[in-house]
Amino acid sequence: MPKGGSAKVAARPKQPPQTPPATGSRAAILIGLLGAVVVSAVLAFLLLNRPQAEVVARSGSEPGLIARVESLYNDIYVYKQANGLYVLSFGAKRLRYVESIVDPDDELDLPVYYTQSMTVGLAYPPALDNAMIIGLGGGRTAWYHHKSVPGLHFSAVELDPAVAQIADQFFKVRPEKNFDIDIMDGRVWLTKSNDRFDLILIDAYRGPFVPFHLLTTEFYQEVARHLRPGGIAVQNVEPSTMLFDSAVATIGAAFDNLDFFEGKGNIVIVAYNGPKRDPAELQRVAAERQAHYGFRYDLTKILDRRYEPKFDASAKPLTDDFAPVEYLKAIERHNARQT
Repeated sequence: MPKGGSAKVAARPKQPPQTPPATGSRAAILIGLLGAVVVSAVLAFLLLNRPQAEVVARSGSEPGLIARVESLYNDIYVYKQANGLYVLSFGAKRLRYVESIVDPDDELDLPVYYTQSMTVGLAYPPALDNAMIIGLGGGRTAWYHHKSVPGLHFSAVELDPAVAQIADQFFKVRPEKNFDIDIMDGRVWLTKSNDRFDLILIDAYRGPFVPFHLLTTEFYQEVARHLRPGGIAVQNVEPSTMLFDSAVATIGAAFDNLDFFEGKGNIVIVAYNGPKRDPAELQRVAAERQAHYGFRYDLTKILDRRYEPKFDASAKPLTDDFAPVEYLKAIERHNARQT
């Protein structure tokens, strides 16, 4: 991919308002979303009230396996490698996907490259007072921001209570002063919140599974509404498991500007409204904050990971009415096999 600055999606005309669906269609969509919220809330309550021994069971049936969890949302595995690092993976049988790699003895270590790139958001907002993330995983990204910026209030929103329990039990990521963990669907949490944030991070994709309601124009519009002036959204995108062109179009339908950063297999997108950020000014702010906070991963060097990927600018945004992410991905894979 060619090196360069950032891609300004505003150059592509914003999508005009879509014709609202028929009343019956709107009602069906609303009922379906409400039903999903109720079911998720009930299941989360049940899991939260189960004894820990029933949720997390240690096992030695596989080399390095120290815990296996069968939650209502995921099959979760925790492995300890010979070098002492813990690996958190989701999946079933042979289809397992690494979600986090954690050094249990170093709370600021980010072994996964793209999580380092996600810290680039620390250079953008005018202030670093209030931040949140949708998708906890092993908690490394959330914990790094929390521990690196004293005074930053950070909220982590996670759908699966078993994931939060593992982050606590094995990775020492747990609620404390200025760090909250809420068990709830991330989009529902946003709609219920009146808070506004300097920084919203989104990393809720697990293996091949893409929650459709977290990849629609309406969702990103909700994210934009919860940003303070000058605030940004940082999105982890895994091109191998989601349609990158459609993701760019969808995020770009809600934000004026998108900057792209290298993630070695993943792509980190910084989205924001308002004037285009001047690269020299970003470097100046990054240098000041690096000197002030002493970030483990030099913020000025993280900014150097910016580049301009190739994508189809004619791709159409996905919406709540039509977001067939997995269907479109299946077509793409089928066509690839044919060629």
